[in-house]
Amino acid sequence: MDRIEIDLGAKKVILEKGRMARQAQGAVWVQSGETIVLTTAVSSSNPREDVDFLPLMCEYREQTSAAGKIPGGFFKREGRPTEREVLTSRVIDRSIRPLFPEGYYHDIQITSLLLSVDSENDPEILAILGASAALVSSPIPFTGPVAAVRVGYVDGEFVLNPGISLLERSEINLLLSGTQDSIIMMEGSSAEIDESKFLQAIAFGLRNLKSLLEVQQPWIGEKTALPSVGGSPWRQPAEDFLKQKLFRAYEFKEKKARSDFYDSLREEFLSGCPEEEKDLAGKDFDISLKKSVRQLIASSEKRLDGRSPKEIRPIEIEVGLLPRNHGSALFVRGQTQCIASVTLGAKHDEQRIDGLFEETSKRFMLHYNFPPFCVGEAVPMRSPSRREIGHGALAERSLAYVIPGEEKFPYTIRIVANILESNGSSSMATVCAGSLALMDAGVPVSRHVAGIALGLIMESGQSVILTDIAGEEDHYGDVDLKIAGTEKGITGFQLDVKTSEFSLDILEKALFQSREARLEILEKMNSVLSQPRPTLSPYAPRMISFKIKPDKIGLVIGPGGKTIRGIIDRTGAEIDIEDDGTIHISSPSPAACEQAQQEVLTLIEEAAVGKVYTGVVTKILPFGALVKILPTQEGMVHISEISGHRIDSVEDMLSVGSEIRVKVIGIDESGRLRLSRKQTLTPEELAREKESLGNKGKTFQEKDTVRDLRHRVRNHRRH
Repeated sequence: MDRIEIDLGAKKVILEKGRMARQAQGAVWVQSGETIVLTTAVSSSNPREDVDFLPLMCEYREQTSAAGKIPGGFFKREGRPTEREVLTSRVIDRSIRPLFPEGYYHDIQITSLLLSVDSENDPEILAILGASAALVSSPIPFTGPVAAVRVGYVDGEFVLNPGISLLERSEINLLLSGTQDSIIMMEGSSAEIDESKFLQAIAFGLRNLKSLLEVQQPWIGEKTALPSVGGSPWRQPAEDFLKQKLFRAYEFKEKKARSDFYDSLREEFLSGCPEEEKDLAGKDFDISLKKSVRQLIASSEKRLDGRSPKEIRPIEIEVGLLPRNHGSALFVRGQTQCIASVTLGAKHDEQRIDGLFEETSKRFMLHYNFPPFCVGEAVPMRSPSRREIGHGALAERSLAYVIPGEEKFPYTIRIVANILESNGSSSMATVCAGSLALMDAGVPVSRHVAGIALGLIMESGQSVILTDIAGEEDHYGDVDLKIAGTEKGITGFQLDVKTSEFSLDILEKALFQSREARLEILEKMNSVLSQPRPTLSPYAPRMISFKIKPDKIGLVIGPGGKTIRGIIDRTGAEIDIEDDGTIHISSPSPAACEQAQQEVLTLIEEAAVGKVYTGVVTKILPFGALVKILPTQEGMVHISEISGHRIDSVEDMLSVGSEIRVKVIGIDESGRLRLSRKQTLTPEELAREKESLGNKGKTFQEKDTVRDLRHRVRNHRRH
C-alpha cells in the first residue's frame, strides 16, 4: 500500500493506493477531513472499431449513506443520477479528456464513489484528484497528472478550498483544474467581479495546484504502448488537394452550405482513390481537413463566415412574443436562436432537493433544451442529456446573481430555454434570452446579463483568439471559453480546452476581449428593454408575503389544519407558512390574496388599548358580560360599562350571542382585557337608550344626585 499526505492550505489531503479495488487498473482512496472518495480507472483490452474519438466514461456517484442518511422514496435506494452527480461527472471528464494521447480508442471508465462526506470538505476536488492519481498509477496511457482546487474570495482575501459554509459568503466560486503547464478546465460563478480580480483568483489557484501535481509524480507507472501506426499514404495528397480547393469555403456564409461543400470535397478526393483504399483515404482526408481549416483560420484575419476575429454575428431581439407566458424573449445571434420563457410561481412551486444532509429548496431554476431539429437532425428525444444539464447549470448560475431576494420578490422563478437553431454558443444565447425574459416578466433584476463564447486556434506557430465562435470553430478549435456578466463584472464562466498549452497570458487576452464583446451585446439588449416591466403579466399569480410571530403559527394552522384549510376554501388562495413565521399567499386574484391576508391577520391580532372592536357576547355574569372581540381573545364588560345609564341587570341590555361594539380600556398584568360598551356610544345613541329604558333610564349622575338628596333628608330628620 502506498500512502501520500499533503497539507493544502489549512487542510490535509490523504491519497492511498493498493488497498482497495485491486482488480481495477488504477484505484485511489482520497480523503480530506471526513470526506472520502474512492476513484477507479479501467480500460478495455482492445480498441473500439470504427470510432475516431476517445470513448471515455466518467461516473461520479453519491450515496446518502455517506452522510448517515437513508434515501427517501419507496425503494429506499439511489436511482438515476442527480443533477449534482451529472455536473461532477462532467468536470472530471473535462479535466482529464485532453490528456489522453491522440489515437487511443479503448473504452475508459472512471468511477468515483463518495463513501463518506462531512459538511466542509468538497468531494468534487477529491474526485478530480483521485481520477488523475488512478490514471497516472495505471498502465492506461495518460499524459497527466492533473489536479484541481477551488478558490474563494472572502473579506478581501483569496481562500483555498473554502468549506461549504465559507463558500456561501464568498464573492468568487472558482473550480480550476490544470497541469504544470496549462489550465485545463474552469467553472464557476462570481459576484460581478472585474476581469483583473478574476485573473488574480486564477493565478492564486494555479500556484496552489503545484503541490498536488508534484505528489503524484512518484506514482507514474509504465504505460501501455500505443500500437504503431503505419504510414498515411493519403495524408499529403489530401493536404495538397485541400490547398487548391479549401479557399472556396469563404463563398459559403451559412453553416449547412459549408458542411455540404466539405462533403463535396471529400467525395471529389475519394473518387480518385482505389476502392480498396477509400476507408484509409477517408480517414486521412478528415485529419487533413481539420488541420487545413485550422491553418486557414489562424493565418487569416478573415474567418470562414467573413467576420474578423473580434466581430460578433448579427443580433436580433424580440420580447413578449409568447402571450400566455409570464415573460418571454427571442435572442438570435447569427445562426443560433434561443427562445426563453419565464414562469412565476408560489412558494410551494420551489424545487425540493433531498441532499446529503438535509432537504433544501431552490426558488430559481433554468432548464435548457437542445432538441435535435436545431441542428437539422432526426434522433429520438429522451430525458435531458448531460450536455443539456451542464449548459443549463452554466446559464442558471450566470443569471442567479441578479435575481432579487425572496424578501423583495417572493416568487419562485423558472426559465425554460429552447434552442431553435444552433451554430455555436447556444448556452450564452440562453443567458441573453433569459435575462431579457426576466425583465419582460417584471422580475426586478438589477441589470442585464449577457454571455459570449470565445475560441482559440493554435496551428503551425500561429494563433488567434476568436470572439463569438460558431460551431465549426468550436469543433476545430483548441479552446471554448464562455464568459457571462453584467456591465460591472463577471457572473458566470466555463472553460474547456483540447490542448495542454493554454497559459494564463492567453487567458488574460481572451478575458478582456470577452469584455468588449459583452458590453456590445448589453448595449443591444438595453436598446430593446432596459428596465423590468412595471407590472406583472395578468396571467401571473399575485403574491403577498408578510411575517407573524412564530408562536402564532399554530393559531393560523388550527387543529389538524382546519383553520388554514377554511381560509383556503373561502378565498381560493394558496397559503404557505415557513418555520420563521413568514407567510406567502398567492392567487390569480389580488382580491383573494387580500382577503386571505386579512383573515390571517385577524386570527393573530392582539387587542390594543383604545381600539374599538365588534364582539360577540359569550357569557352573562351578575356583574358584567364576557365578550369575544378576536378569534383568540375575549374580555370583561363590567355592568357599569355597559350603558351610560344605570341598569339593574346585565340581561336588561345584553344576551348571549348578541353583537356589540366595545372599546378596550385596559389590560391587566395577566393579559385580561377590560372592555367598555358605553364609551363607544354617541350622544344620539345615549339619548335613544335613555328613552327606551324609561324611568329606569336616569343617567348614573342623575341617580347619584337623587340618592344624595334622600341621604340629606334622612340626616335632617334625625337632627
